[in-house]
Amino acid sequence: MSDELVFYTNPMSRARLVRWMLEEVGQPYRTETLDYGTTMKAPDYLAINPMGKVPAITHKGKVVTECAAICAYLADAFPDAGLAPPTAGRADYYRWLFFAAGPLDAAIVDKALGRSIPPDRAAMVGYSGLDAVVGAIADALAGKAFIAAGHFTAADCFVGASLSFHMRFGTIERRPAFLDYVERLEARPAFLRSIEIDGAMPPPKVAA
Repeated sequence: MSDELVFYTNPMSRARLVRWMLEEVGQPYRTETLDYGTTMKAPDYLAINPMGKVPAITHKGKVVTECAAICAYLADAFPDAGLAPPTAGRADYYRWLFFAAGPLDAAIVDKALGRSIPPDRAAMVGYSGLDAVVGAIADALAGKAFIAAGHFTAADCFVGASLSFHMRFGTIERRPAFLDYVERLEARPAFLRSIEIDGAMPPPKVAA
C-alpha cells in the first residue's frame, strides 16, 4: 500500500455515500469498482476487507471499512475540507454520526426482516424500535439546517444519505423536515458530482 487514496466500491451499494464524502473532501483518489460474488470475494480484496463487502478505502498503508468510520477518518485526514468541527465542538457530531450508524441502521434492519423486539428484551438491543429512533433524529434536526456544529459536516453526509435512501425506498416515513434536510444536502456540488460519477439511483420500489 502507498500514500494513495483508493476507494473500493460498487455503485449499487451504500458505498455511494462514501463517494459523496470523497467528493466533499476534494482530494485525488482512485476508484476500484468490484462486482458482487466475484472480485468482491477474490483473495486480493479479502486481504483488504475479510468481510468481502464494500465500501473500503486504503490510505497511507491503512485500511478503513464501515461507512461511518470512513466518513470520520476522511474528515480527520483532510481537515482543510472543514468536514469535522473543532475537537471541543464534536459532541453532537459524534453523537449523530454514530447514532445513525448504530440504532438507526439496526432498527431499519429489524423492520426489513419483520423482526420485532419483545418488550421484555428491549434493553438488550439498546434502542426502543424504529419509531423512537426516527423521532430522536427528527428532534435533533428541529429548527436546524444541519445535524451538528451549525454547518455541513461528515455527520450530515452519513445521516443525510441514510434518510434519503430509506425515505426513497419507503423504509422510514417521509417527514417534511427530513425531505427539506435531504433536499438541501443533495443540492451540494459534491453530491451532484457523486451522482454524475455513480449514476442516478434506481426508482423507488415503494410508492410515496
